[in-house]
Amino acid sequence: MTTILAAKSAAARAEGEALIKQADCLLCESWNERMWANGEPIDPSPTIDQAINGGYPWLEIQCSRCKTRRDVDLTVLPHASTTFVHDLSGRLRCNKCAKAGRRPAATLLQLAHHHPRPASPET
Repeated sequence: MTTILAAKSAAARAEGEALIKQADCLLCESWNERMWANGEPIDPSPTIDQAINGGYPWLEIQCSRCKTRRDVDLTVLPHASTTFVHDLSGRLRCNKCAKAGRRPAATLLQLAHHHPRPASPET
């Protein structure tokens, strides 16, 4: 009997984790749609952990000064589990402008499934 209950528990846990992953994916897709429609960081946004779990480990940003686009790997960012994606707009900076002594904030564009473009030498 305990083996049957353990197997049911494992199956229910796997099903629950799959549903959570699907919910996180839908949350990221919804946030992207609202970003494209409004063009500014939308609050609330998914947390970084939800974005990664939902299959969106990349964040596309654009420098507000020089308009250079860059892709940020969310999996390597140090963060608390409750950090929202929209909170990153005030923390991420353009490397190109920083070398010139400026520190403009980045504009968030969208979450992405994969690295959208190869890295350029300037960024």
